[in-house]
Amino acid sequence: MTVEANRLRDAREKNSPWKKWGPYLSERQWGTVREDYSEHGTAWEYFSHDQARSRAYRWGEDGLAGISDEKQRLCFALAVWNGRDPILKERLFGLTNNEGNHGEDVKEYYFYLDSTPTHSYMKYLYKYPQAAYPYSDLVHTNQGRTPYELEYELLDTSVFDEDRYFDVFVEYAKETPEDILIVISVANRGPETAVLQVLPTLWFRNTWSWKEGTPRPMLSRIDGPQGVSAVQTDHDTLGTRYLYAEGHVVTLFTENETNSERLYGQPNATPYVKDGIHNYVVNDRSEAINPAGTGTKVAVHYTLAVAPGEATRVRLRLSDVAPEALPETYPGGDPFGAHFDQILHTRQQEADAFYTGITPDNLSPDAASVMRQALAGMLWTKQFYYYDVTEWLQEHGIQDFAGLRSSPVRNKAWYHMINEDIISMPDKWEYPWYAAWDLAFHAIALAMVDIDFAKGQLELMLHENYLHPNGQVPAYEWNFGDVNPPVHAWAVANIYHIEKEMRGQGDLDFLANAFHKLMLNFTWWVNRKDLDGHNVFEGGFLGLDNIGVFDRSSPLPTGGHLDQADGTIWMAFYAQMMLQLALELALHDPGYQGMACKFYEHFLWINAAMDRVGEQADELWDEADGFFYDVLRFPDGNAVRLKVRSLVGLLSLAACTTVESEMVDSLPVFIERARWFRQHRPQLTGRIPTLGRPGVANRRLLAVLDEGKLRRVLSRMLDEDEFLSPYGIRSISRYHLKHPYVFDVNGTEYRVDYMPAESNTGLFGGNSNWRGPIWFPMNFMLIRGLVNLHAYYGDEFSVECPTGSGRQLALWQVSQEIAVRLARIFLRDAYAQGRRPVYGATAVFQTDPHWRDYILFHEYFHGDNGAGLGASHQTGWTGLVARLLQLYGSASDFESAYRTGGLYEVPPQ
Repeated sequence: MTVEANRLRDAREKNSPWKKWGPYLSERQWGTVREDYSEHGTAWEYFSHDQARSRAYRWGEDGLAGISDEKQRLCFALAVWNGRDPILKERLFGLTNNEGNHGEDVKEYYFYLDSTPTHSYMKYLYKYPQAAYPYSDLVHTNQGRTPYELEYELLDTSVFDEDRYFDVFVEYAKETPEDILIVISVANRGPETAVLQVLPTLWFRNTWSWKEGTPRPMLSRIDGPQGVSAVQTDHDTLGTRYLYAEGHVVTLFTENETNSERLYGQPNATPYVKDGIHNYVVNDRSEAINPAGTGTKVAVHYTLAVAPGEATRVRLRLSDVAPEALPETYPGGDPFGAHFDQILHTRQQEADAFYTGITPDNLSPDAASVMRQALAGMLWTKQFYYYDVTEWLQEHGIQDFAGLRSSPVRNKAWYHMINEDIISMPDKWEYPWYAAWDLAFHAIALAMVDIDFAKGQLELMLHENYLHPNGQVPAYEWNFGDVNPPVHAWAVANIYHIEKEMRGQGDLDFLANAFHKLMLNFTWWVNRKDLDGHNVFEGGFLGLDNIGVFDRSSPLPTGGHLDQADGTIWMAFYAQMMLQLALELALHDPGYQGMACKFYEHFLWINAAMDRVGEQADELWDEADGFFYDVLRFPDGNAVRLKVRSLVGLLSLAACTTVESEMVDSLPVFIERARWFRQHRPQLTGRIPTLGRPGVANRRLLAVLDEGKLRRVLSRMLDEDEFLSPYGIRSISRYHLKHPYVFDVNGTEYRVDYMPAESNTGLFGGNSNWRGPIWFPMNFMLIRGLVNLHAYYGDEFSVECPTGSGRQLALWQVSQEIAVRLARIFLRDAYAQGRRPVYGATAVFQTDPHWRDYILFHEYFHGDNGAGLGASHQTGWTGLVARLLQLYGSASDFESAYRTGGLYEVPPQ
């Protein structure tokens, strides 16, 4: 047990609140649905970045490299000013969805370098230009570009020329759960001495302006020990805290209140407003700050002149230790004595020990660094998320159910919802709101470092404050009623087994509670998304935004509806996962065998609907192509397959599960029911692997694909001219590069081309692309399917990989091959001639020692060259690379086969 593991145990057992403070501050609160009170739901325009410095938020706060308590009452973050910017840099800047030629996009360079799961140690890097930040240039140049052109990035401007920028490192180290050491280190990478004003900022979330009678907290300047500046914080529920800053420095006080005069031309309620510190520093307005030294927002003002190639630092401490208690708490009574640096160093060492304990010994240092940064990103993207939908609707003028029926406002059907929790975000700038299917994947990676937090995240989505009374799991705040792929049951099963392996036993209460809530959700799917009651499902875009011919969340231009291959396969997979949960519970309570039987039967009916007996023109399986496709049904009853080779069809590989021999021996009721079905419903069981035939280790297999179909689908997936990229599995076959799929509707052409990079269509938002790039979550599902199939078929089942190469691999080896290709995206390995494919042709990231080892985990990746695309900090599901490195790095036969792939040190010859 490492020291950090002991802290996790103490937090779990509630002996010590080590997780009370963490990186729970958003990186973008403006432009979110929660802050949108516009008439037509135009969130981006209603609350802009320009307004954010002057306008108090309603539901949350944002900041740069920030932390807060678990309810985001008291917040701390970095602010900086280079003397040239038009605004104080308090938050990250980026383009809105309407400004970017490829949707919204953050235009900053920042990196999550380290974090322990209790946040006892954290490290962050922000790269700040010494020239004026080019806000207008970024907006106007991107607006002038077409969807066929690349985005215009910050490095494309001149602001980093001659390395004229600062590296600003922020470190946090907890001496105790309530005593947080803060170090801000500034390195000048430029050729000349440069001045940076550093303003560590502490403030209260504004909770008092929205409800009359809410107590107002207070920050106030107090006397500290010699050589230390001090601020006291008082809050009715959080209590009293103290911010200590090294040196006799100026503290600038104002209020976290809206500057109505600037925004609306109306008088301010107080002369001291949210942008008061900005006005003091940037506009030299001394009257903007409160000389009395009180308020609800304060910044400690340092001015640092840093020589070229040199670095300097400032130290602070956010603590529950009062000034009068300092002598008995710290050696010599000095909060910044030698003891401070000793604690910082100790926490760094403890973080190293923790990650050493979970990293395979044979991973190369570069691969181990990628794994650690991926997990750091996962931990840094926790956020306090607050959204009381009933209150929000009332603030939109909806006071009763009659108002709900008549109003066009979004999320009106989710009036029951109250979210007020720490949640893992996909990306705290681009997606600072949870997404249900993203969160399932987050949990898999987070379980590597904090199984309790991972479980808690899955439990949240099934909690009565989240799950709709009709059983629907919320999608995301732009429309909670959208439909995400049903991966929650899989994540629950996975987390249960991970904990069972880690601790020697699984959490049956967690499993049973999740199972019963998932029953409600499964029933919702069956009742709401099977239009004709034929076990063929819709679902809308299902997270794969523009993968199809049409916008699948809108009425079709043909009329009629889609039978979705992915919607139907997802439901087959969901039934398998519910079966798996029921079987596990039945080992401890035989009564669950009946539920296992129902999900077994449900899977069989769904599977039979996808490929009925005989050749049918309207079924999802295409025998000629050996692939699953969506089927377009016309109002007159005719139907046609939409022959787009995509992940929609490859998903069939993931729809498989194995039943272990202990279950075969221990659950006679279930096994007898499965036998009865084979005898009496051969039309359902005769064409697929069911539970009758034992495989390796007496396992049984339940799968959508029989051996013949499996080989046909794999031959396409492993073809480098189709799906198999050097960097993973593409979302659409490269076949469509020369053979686009075209569908004509009354003279209007609808088409799908292979687009390996950014989308050139605005279909379903237009800010992501499933028409060629590589996406980690779906690759992970395919790898999971291959592993399950190998567990049944064993080494005797082999396929050609790549297709046409003559090289035969078992399915386990195929999964390794894909995992290695995915890992290649981030590694400086021999395959990429020492470059990281994720950074493409961006030279500074490939060669500069101050850039090349900092990793960005993008939303998706170029289908041909592996370059990172989309959201740049989506460690949410791209953080799955950490799990792949851990799993395959631990495989005994992996090192010898793939050591030249960059995962491992090549031993000396």
